[in-house]
Amino acid sequence: MFDDKGFDGKGFDYTGKNVVVVGGTSGINLQVAIQFASAGANVAVASRSIDKVNAAVELLNQANPNAKHLGVSFDVRDNDALTVGFAKIADLYGHIDVLVSGAAGNFPASAAKLSNNGFKSVIDIDLIGSFQVLKQAYPLLSRPNASIIQISAPQAYIAMPLQVHVCAAKAGVDMLTRTLALEWGVEGIRINSIVPGPIADTEGFNRLAPSDEMQQRVANSVPLKRNGKGQDIANAALFLASDMASYITGVVLPVDGGWSLGGASIAMTELGDIAAKHGL
Repeated sequence: MFDDKGFDGKGFDYTGKNVVVVGGTSGINLQVAIQFASAGANVAVASRSIDKVNAAVELLNQANPNAKHLGVSFDVRDNDALTVGFAKIADLYGHIDVLVSGAAGNFPASAAKLSNNGFKSVIDIDLIGSFQVLKQAYPLLSRPNASIIQISAPQAYIAMPLQVHVCAAKAGVDMLTRTLALEWGVEGIRINSIVPGPIADTEGFNRLAPSDEMQQRVANSVPLKRNGKGQDIANAALFLASDMASYITGVVLPVDGGWSLGGASIAMTELGDIAAKHGL
């Protein structure tokens, strides 16, 4: 899970800070949660699977046994469950310094074959779920100096085949970021989006590029000629939540090795052609 080289979160000091990572029990979001814990933070993680929640808390305790870590289980589509979950967070921490909103759903499907329920499911998780998470967290956010980071996706601004549902949802997520930066900035709450590029060893990337050949095609389309690591996204999150980024809000930040400069459209078109041959 961890890289032996590179920044490990200890360049920042989040000791005593309370960080909540929604969707923080796997993939990129789990890396983000662990890096905040390594930097000294108390970290709460949330997702639907209680087994994943418990496993993630164990990893947080290994990363920082001296902090207060918490796991809560809820579905971001269920506002009542969110209320219960954030009440547990409030009971332990009192307030939230950093919120990372990263719940997401994705699967490849052509628009012609995508069911209405399939489209709605991704909108419900990614867009409506994100709004409900931010609204539940709002009363608990420390003022001023609270930081919200949304984990978005390049589908927000790059049209991709087999991804019409995700493109629509993530475009909404990024506009949610910009709009709330305007509304909540007066209170000293900052909100930014991180847009990961192709990140190796994540469920989403493996779904879109399920073979070594396809993943290498993607890497070749990245200007820096590699697929990303979860740590790359965690590093950006630690910076954006820090005092060094205290004048940054409303930003949609690609962390993608330059992939969004042109390679993404080419790579995803190729992957779409391959997928079409397999009947997707």
